[in-house]
Amino acid sequence: MNRHLRTYAPIAYLLIASAVFLGSLRFKFTNAPETQTIFGKLDAWASGFGAEGLFAQTGLFSQYVIGSAELVAFSLLIASLVPALQRLRVLGALIAVAVMSGAVSFHLFTPLGIDPNNDGGGLFAVAVVVWLASIAMLAAGRGVLIELAGAVVRVLLPPRTLPAADGPALAPARSRPWPDLGPTLARPWPDFGNTSEPDFD
Repeated sequence: MNRHLRTYAPIAYLLIASAVFLGSLRFKFTNAPETQTIFGKLDAWASGFGAEGLFAQTGLFSQYVIGSAELVAFSLLIASLVPALQRLRVLGALIAVAVMSGAVSFHLFTPLGIDPNNDGGGLFAVAVVVWLASIAMLAAGRGVLIELAGAVVRVLLPPRTLPAADGPALAPARSRPWPDLGPTLARPWPDFGNTSEPDFD
């Protein structure tokens, strides 16, 4: 039972998040009235602290930028259904968590509120569901997430090498060549054959 849960639960989370992202794309990319209401309220709020245009159609967090991020997350999540591409699920879940964390925060901490479209808070509820599903996908793929974090750390913080010491470096003990004794061994021994006493006459 637990094995089946670990196998199929992440896929269920994936399908939920993917369905919501796919459904929201048509609102953002067609400039639907609901999208105009949401991003209009956010841009008016941003104007209060001098960031007018931040959520406008040409702004840094416009509906098109957010929609593009959701499209990338959707594509990665769907692609991860292929067994050879399962690692992409973590990347898709990371993007989904980032996007939905922003969405939930804007609903809770800005004048946008949890019912901007007078739908009984349905949009906010869906955002919370996708946010939780994305976090669950990250938890299920925490091994891949740790590997990814380690790779990023190695790229940003390469290992330091110790400075070379002054003087010639010694070869490692196992690779150090033996001294060349060839000339010594080939040297002729002295001739002790003539042992007669010298003739002084």
